[in-house]
Amino acid sequence: MTADRSGPAFSVHDIPFSTYGSWFGISPVLAEKARAEDLHLVSHQNGMHAVLSLVPVDPATGERAGTRIEATPGLLSWTGPEGWLDHGRVDLAYESPDTVRLRGAGLPLRISAAARTLTPFSGTYFYREPAADAHVFTSYETGRRYRVTVLAGSVAEVFGGQALGTAERGLTVTGDTWELAVEELDTARPPYVPTAAFAKVVEAARNSFADFADTVAPWRSSATPAAELAAYVLWSATVRPAGLVTRPGVLMSKHWMDKVWSWDHCFNALALAPGCPELARDQFQLPFDHQDETGALPDSVTHSEVLHNFVKPPIHGWTFGLLRRRLRTPPDPAELSMTYDRLERWTEFWLTARRAPGADLPHYQHGNDSGWDNATTFDPERVVVTADLAAFLTLQLRELAALAALLDRPEDAQRWTRAAEETQRAMLDQLWTGDRFVARGVDSGDSWSTSSLLDLMPVVLGEHLPREIGAVLADRIEAHLTPYGLATERPDSPHYLSDGYWRGPIWAPATILVEDGLRRGGHARLADEISTRFRALCESHGFAENFDALTGTGLRDRAYTWTAAAYLLLAEAHVQREGGAARLRDKA
Repeated sequence: MTADRSGPAFSVHDIPFSTYGSWFGISPVLAEKARAEDLHLVSHQNGMHAVLSLVPVDPATGERAGTRIEATPGLLSWTGPEGWLDHGRVDLAYESPDTVRLRGAGLPLRISAAARTLTPFSGTYFYREPAADAHVFTSYETGRRYRVTVLAGSVAEVFGGQALGTAERGLTVTGDTWELAVEELDTARPPYVPTAAFAKVVEAARNSFADFADTVAPWRSSATPAAELAAYVLWSATVRPAGLVTRPGVLMSKHWMDKVWSWDHCFNALALAPGCPELARDQFQLPFDHQDETGALPDSVTHSEVLHNFVKPPIHGWTFGLLRRRLRTPPDPAELSMTYDRLERWTEFWLTARRAPGADLPHYQHGNDSGWDNATTFDPERVVVTADLAAFLTLQLRELAALAALLDRPEDAQRWTRAAEETQRAMLDQLWTGDRFVARGVDSGDSWSTSSLLDLMPVVLGEHLPREIGAVLADRIEAHLTPYGLATERPDSPHYLSDGYWRGPIWAPATILVEDGLRRGGHARLADEISTRFRALCESHGFAENFDALTGTGLRDRAYTWTAAAYLLLAEAHVQREGGAARLRDKA
């Protein structure tokens, strides 16, 4: 248990204020590259939609008040300027995943629909609900209602009630002190009745997060200063089952990257495994709930959309092997059997639908299939055989063999072991030139190499890779290492771009996969250096989707869960290594 349970402070410009299980957050980020001056209630049901604008107003003029915004995991606050009663203040806390409570003193609050125009198919309608003595915003975009119940104070004005077309819609709540609740609901529910005082709501929210942090990162200390904030990113991005999300799910973000992609989830599962085993299992299995008849996983899953236009790389065998070892209670036979069947179907997809006639190795059909969407590996052609895919598939075949042995299926274990060996042999025979791996176009038959880190990803084979090849890959990987971590395109490449997505920036998944492969392959010094630099990057620059490799600046979505998960994985492993080294020193 931590002494101070209020948790880390953070900027809502980088990380949305939300809670475990909720489908909405409070943020000024309304869409990719779209930020508002004011905070909004932003829902992620049926996509990302700003629903309500929350604006503290000057009690004298009724105009927008200049306020300072502060956030910790349990409490969001607007504080007014000097000279007002207690400077004026509005506080917000989650009472439950679908309800926030707000309390104000000296600052009225204007709550209005974010969309000004209402059409028969879009926008937000606003009216007073007589049965509950509340005001309701009903949103076409989210398909949900947002009910405002005033608990103390008074409604100073109501504007745009029952208005059609273009209008301002909402209400202003005022009073020396006032309080209200905002609920996200479906069609109807009984009138809102508070079950706890506001201070108790804040205390419960703080304790909920603090308990999660204690469970997920009990090893944290001043030596791992970003661990609590990483835990908050994961906790606050978790949603309850709804729509097509069949289990509790950790979205990649409650900004615009509000989906579960079919490899991102693996890293979240691994970080959660020791402390939250059921949530970890849910993260691993969620995309498999949407596996199609060919065995393919979807590209992504979110509340109201499952996309199958691309896939993601088969890192799931590697993941489940690690997951089994990280879970404190090993999977039982039923879970092993279910996962074996799902992994088998996913593997057969690559061996059948993704192998050209007579081919030994599978292929990607686009950079998106690899997860490295625009990596330079895919510049010459997009339908390509690559060494990273062969390596991932080899590890997945080995995991299938291990699972078959655990399930007492010796013939299957032999079959998968043989397939793994044949796949790795084909990768080395066809794609290794003696000093590098190449990619090969399926249609043209042409081969090429690039300065992309993707070409070096066979290092994930670790101990299974011939030692001399592992040494060459380690040397080449070191050329990608900047003061902040592994650049996805070598910085001296003419194709390097500071904000080029997979053509330069540092990414968490590549970091984790490379670090693990190097460590298993006996390159501990380089693995340690990669871990150290990435952890320092997160501690200084947060948990962005990716980072400028030469400055460390966080890029794109600034609240990305797989980045937070990667930090937790690397920090935990570092703490354990340090503890093991200290014990050895004590014995000596």
